[in-house]
Amino acid sequence: MKLSSDISAVITGGASGLGAATARRLAAHGVKVALFDLNEAAGEALAQELGGVFCKADVTNEAQVDAAFAKARAAVGQERILVNCAGTGNAIKTASRDKATGEIKSFPTANFDRIIQINLVGTFRCIAKSAAGMLTLPVLAEGDRGVIVNTASVAAQDGQIGQASYSASKAAIVGMTLPIARDLMGEAIRINTILPGIFKTPLLAGLPDNVKDALAASVPYPKRLGEPDEYAQLAEFMITCGYMNGESVRLDGAIRMAPR
Repeated sequence: MKLSSDISAVITGGASGLGAATARRLAAHGVKVALFDLNEAAGEALAQELGGVFCKADVTNEAQVDAAFAKARAAVGQERILVNCAGTGNAIKTASRDKATGEIKSFPTANFDRIIQINLVGTFRCIAKSAAGMLTLPVLAEGDRGVIVNTASVAAQDGQIGQASYSASKAAIVGMTLPIARDLMGEAIRINTILPGIFKTPLLAGLPDNVKDALAASVPYPKRLGEPDEYAQLAEFMITCGYMNGESVRLDGAIRMAPR
């Protein structure tokens, strides 16, 4: 798909981090962007900067997602691009023993389900609704009707201690990428997934410098944290390369995560 001012895009989690970098990169090519996020202040500011629209939405809430798509499409038109960056994580062991008291605890199911609902079900909800909207559009001259890019994580393959829910949610995004590509193959809609490693995102910004330095040193090469625009570069490639479909690609400086 060629990027131009005739194209619209929806970016979930678009107010910061990987989503914001992707929105900036697409907007630089003239693409009209709609940002879905919960952070209203950051989302409105970035939308104004890029000449796009901000749509407040919790991806776990069906009505909010429907309203966000309606608002986005009224403002910038039916999207041909969807980039799913909305997500979160936690760190809780499946079962553990308190070293001081000896008390035994298990991972609360509600906490596990929350991560699945945000990362997995929220991603699928946006995919299904966006793809249905894309079906109303004609196929472009170069062959695409629409393109979807998802965000998983290297934790889909190298989950660390306490990451059972996070890893499960991200592995499921990888797992559904090919079936969805097959679902949509007759409709000229492509879908791919990025598995980022350790990136400079708001999640890591609050960590002490020594912790960030240690994380950077753990990357084989280059020994640094990933830049959000490097994620955006890969997203752009997946969008513009017409033969890229049904793939899940690590973007991680060759890191393989240790147990902790």
